[in-house]
Amino acid sequence: MSTLNYIMKRILQIIPVMIIVTILIFFMIRLIPGDPVTVLLGEKATPEMVKLLTIKMGLDKPIYIQYLFFMKGLVTFDLGNSLHYKIPVFDLINKRFVVTITLTFFTVIFSALISFVTGYMAGLKKDKIEDQIIRMGALVALSMPQFWVGLILLIAFAVKINIFPVGGWGTTWPEHLRAIILPAFTQSLMTAALLARNLRNGVVDTLKMDFVDFARSKGLDERSVKRDHIIRNALISYITLLSMRMAYMLGGSIIIEKVFALPGIGALMIDSIYSRDYAVIQAVVIIFAVIVITINILTDIAYSFLDPRVKLD
Repeated sequence: MSTLNYIMKRILQIIPVMIIVTILIFFMIRLIPGDPVTVLLGEKATPEMVKLLTIKMGLDKPIYIQYLFFMKGLVTFDLGNSLHYKIPVFDLINKRFVVTITLTFFTVIFSALISFVTGYMAGLKKDKIEDQIIRMGALVALSMPQFWVGLILLIAFAVKINIFPVGGWGTTWPEHLRAIILPAFTQSLMTAALLARNLRNGVVDTLKMDFVDFARSKGLDERSVKRDHIIRNALISYITLLSMRMAYMLGGSIIIEKVFALPGIGALMIDSIYSRDYAVIQAVVIIFAVIVITINILTDIAYSFLDPRVKLD
């Protein structure tokens, strides 16, 4: 099956998955204790005010009717208005989505660079001093909470040395890039440690394979053996773990965005849950679901290039 046909097949498979996701999101959000009408009006609201706002928000209608309205808006890309911020949800998310995606992008870059260099070196230097130092460093990185690491880096590089801003996002792209370095590096440490250990084990296992000795016996230079046989095979499980961690980064950005005061989707999600802002919560979770599904599709396609034995069918 061609790559294009496989992609089309996977896209069609997304439809029933997304329908199930929307059902779960819509009904589970309404299980959260509290009433958005009461949250908006406050404790001093009169029953008449509560009734009028309930009707205006459509919460007086049966739950399945509310779901149909929700799906109609989703299909027409009308995500409704935020109950808390009083602006269209699309405009609200559009501004914050850039922050979270930028944070995730730089986190992936840092994670891949750190883990590839350290993991590959540790695999080639198995049980030597370099391998022991890298494994010890990975263990330390895995044992440190992200919020604690973020606070330490803030004190060291923002307060003491004043290289990076203490928090915020800035107004220009140079300011954005300067503000995203510390959060992305903080979030990348745990992922880099996991990836480095995975790649190290993959390199060690690949070096024991017969096809590596066979490639060398054919007279291939060491660079070709490492590139085409060792690295390529070791990256198969590495890519799987990286794709899983990318999905985790989106959810884990909530903590990082709070620590570094970044106006991203993660912080928006927390604020929306507290204010019972149904429209925003639904939109954010659906966006996360679409991104995770897309990452899975791209990972499957990447397999076919790394491992010829994997067929797109």
